[in-house]
Amino acid sequence: MRIRFGGMGRIMSARAGALGLRAVLLLGGICAPSMARADDGPQCDPYKDYSCLDQYLGDDVFGRIANYYRLEYGESSAPSDPNAQPSRRAGWPATPQSTPPMPFTEWPYGGTQNLGTTRPSNADSPLMVGIANTGLGRWMGDNHIQMYGWLNGGFNISSNTRRPGGNAPIGYTYTPNTAQLDQAVLYIERVPDTVQKDHIDWGFRISALYGETYRYTTALGLASWQLLKQNNVNGYDFPMAYFELFVPQVTEGGMDVRIGRFISIPDIEAQLAPNNYMYTHSLSYTFDNFTNEGIQATFGVTKNLFLQFGLTDGTEAAIWQWGSRMPNPHPNPLFPGTTMLKNPGAQLSYTGCIRYQSDSGNDDVNLCADAINNGTWGYNNLQWFGGTYYHKFDDQWHLASEAYYLYQKSVPNALNPIAQDAVANGGTPFSPQYVPFNAPGLAICSNANQLTCTAGAFGFVSYLNYSPDKLNNFSFRPEFYYDIQGQRTGLKSRYVGLSLGWQHWLSPQIEIRPEIDWYQSLNGNAFNASSAAGIPANKNTTILAASDVILHF
Repeated sequence: MRIRFGGMGRIMSARAGALGLRAVLLLGGICAPSMARADDGPQCDPYKDYSCLDQYLGDDVFGRIANYYRLEYGESSAPSDPNAQPSRRAGWPATPQSTPPMPFTEWPYGGTQNLGTTRPSNADSPLMVGIANTGLGRWMGDNHIQMYGWLNGGFNISSNTRRPGGNAPIGYTYTPNTAQLDQAVLYIERVPDTVQKDHIDWGFRISALYGETYRYTTALGLASWQLLKQNNVNGYDFPMAYFELFVPQVTEGGMDVRIGRFISIPDIEAQLAPNNYMYTHSLSYTFDNFTNEGIQATFGVTKNLFLQFGLTDGTEAAIWQWGSRMPNPHPNPLFPGTTMLKNPGAQLSYTGCIRYQSDSGNDDVNLCADAINNGTWGYNNLQWFGGTYYHKFDDQWHLASEAYYLYQKSVPNALNPIAQDAVANGGTPFSPQYVPFNAPGLAICSNANQLTCTAGAFGFVSYLNYSPDKLNNFSFRPEFYYDIQGQRTGLKSRYVGLSLGWQHWLSPQIEIRPEIDWYQSLNGNAFNASSAAGIPANKNTTILAASDVILHF
């Protein structure tokens, strides 16, 4: 099962929200007109004369950070260094988007650095600017190591009332009428240079996350007690911890090899808040696979064609759980031995993807099979087959669409008394004696005589985006989700949803994302349940208003 259960507010008008946040920043000194500078003479403008940037920022760390926030306020990008190296290879497909207002510049394909378009030290980070003149900052700069992150918090107002979990199967904002810390994230990374073609380069990323979002990235065996034993609302995780090597001589676009834990591919949506159009996520992504552990190789066969191959230990599975066993006090037809695997889904799995991008950069197609193995019932052992498609109509309009089918085999039948007995009496790895909260779901098979069955789900989501300028984007998100055996959401149902969101950037560092959402379950009541209190759902429709703020550092 993928949904993870654990203040009131009101949505301000756009003008009131912008003024209110600006007032906060003014009080904090970020935007104060009287902010002290290092110089006492005429004040410079680094957007017109980049050479005076250091003079503008000053000398002390906190003053430089505050001045950098102030400098970028109201701008759509950082000041441009005229001596910077080209950000992409000559002849490479055109850059389709910009950040702001989009969450990316290149169409996402995941599991790799963007081949041909990645330069070291490419994050626009107030923290790195602040420490640039310190001994640590100079050492990090010389070695192309960056440390940066963001704070992300939000709230929702819902037609559901039961807490916790009344908005489920909607994820992330699963508890109605609540304010929450979604994620506080820190990255330490070195990005390999994939633009150059003359030397092998390397990189790494270590990430730390704290907040409500940990509920979706948790891998069984990696601090999973927070979610599966205690059902904490907030928790910590390390969703990315990898080393990578870029070898430019292998193919025209080079080869990137990533080893460790990384985000699954190739979804439009992502766990990390800045990588999404909207605050909330679609049902398709809520019940998707999120992280893999293993090795992923990406080949830029040509400037248009990319191939990806991976070997992992399944999905959301700590590598040290592979083959680990536990006692079985209640042998049964599902698990007949006196011992059983802690996670039957932790096994050798295969990933293969093909990506094509047009010369204009206006079209991009990804087709993938992610973490494929024998498909047996495990902790999120999803057999994922699907793809994404991006199309840019012009500088203001573009479309992003995704569809997938996923399944698990040998899922215990919730209607079968033998299967019910095995689960209830500790005869499976995910029985409540071992996983009291958020265990993988059971299937609602076609008849009660089946001990197990294959449980599948189909998801489709699309984002139609309109950007009137570089600081604003509007997203319309229709979606359809079919939980065929009810294993993902707990109800055999078709779901439809419509969402409208606005992404407004006060600067490249500060973003607010209000939205309104409508969901309906077409085959029964799915909303306004409280699993913690054992109260069943009593609504088939949800209307939700939500908003968040992302502050980068």
